[in-house]
Amino acid sequence: MNVSQLKSRKARLNAFLDIFQHDDRVVVVIDPDPDAIGSAWGIKRLLWRHVACTTIVAIRPIRRLNNISLVRLLRIPIEYLDEDGDSEEFINLEKFTKRILVDGQPYHNDIFRRIDFDVVIDHHPIPEKSNIFRNSMAFIDIRPSYGSTSTILTEYLRAAQIKPSASLATALLYGIKTDTRNFERHTVEEDIRAFLYLYPLANHNVLTKIEISDISLRDLEFFEEALRRRIVAKNKILTYVGRVDSPDILVVISEFFLKVYDISWSIAAGISDSTLVVVARSDGYRKNAGKALERSFASLGSAGGHAAMARAEVPIDKLLKHMGKLRLNRRTVENFLIKHLL
Repeated sequence: MNVSQLKSRKARLNAFLDIFQHDDRVVVVIDPDPDAIGSAWGIKRLLWRHVACTTIVAIRPIRRLNNISLVRLLRIPIEYLDEDGDSEEFINLEKFTKRILVDGQPYHNDIFRRIDFDVVIDHHPIPEKSNIFRNSMAFIDIRPSYGSTSTILTEYLRAAQIKPSASLATALLYGIKTDTRNFERHTVEEDIRAFLYLYPLANHNVLTKIEISDISLRDLEFFEEALRRRIVAKNKILTYVGRVDSPDILVVISEFFLKVYDISWSIAAGISDSTLVVVARSDGYRKNAGKALERSFASLGSAGGHAAMARAEVPIDKLLKHMGKLRLNRRTVENFLIKHLL
């Protein structure tokens, strides 16, 4: 059921709640950025007393310091995915009766593709070739016009007449702020309305601490490498920093380079585990980051995003096969990125 076109917020809420039974064990799966974390926590609050339990599960560890502070200071309960189903320390999705994907779509990465979701709630653009509406999902609410998924969940909470706690309001507010870049990129009236509703409810001392927890001393080494290896072509900056502890540092670097005068598009790339991760930011005017990365990398892995922000992930084995190489080195990867993005 695609409910994104329903005009009544109450109708959307009722359609969502009608999916669940009181004995359901629900899992909310996220790729843990602030918008996803806040939205998932909003769903957990919505389903309280409607289902047996709701568990938030992240598909990867949280390593970006802002996000670690978000979860720690607000005490957000998050578990982590066990893909093999053989570890007591992680979560196996088989034990849940309903699966929700929030702030993402199945095509966004290989892990999402392998999960049979009952619900998708998101604000990212839908690719033309996506078959998300042709399956048996019980509930789909995707609104590409919105600046954040946290805005959508705030509307659900208001329709349910649930006043969020200070902690939940802070998480949702931070989700809106990060995905709209404090309303400097794609924003609609609904985002502003949600922000104005949440603002007096949030803990602003905690929010300030979360926002300033940007980088560690270790991250400065990646900044040094990014500055030293930067490639400038007209109004673009591309940098490949090699292997990174977490792809989150690529987001910080890419957003930093976009601040450079006369730069309208910045790309930061690195290898995390066995994947080439490419993070792009643009002014959204002269370049469309989402379409550029989708055009260049969708056939090799996963890629997509908005005009102003996008991400691609390419498994190294697929990249080697595509390039006809046995192994990668810095020059090989840089040339590949230059060919596809500059």
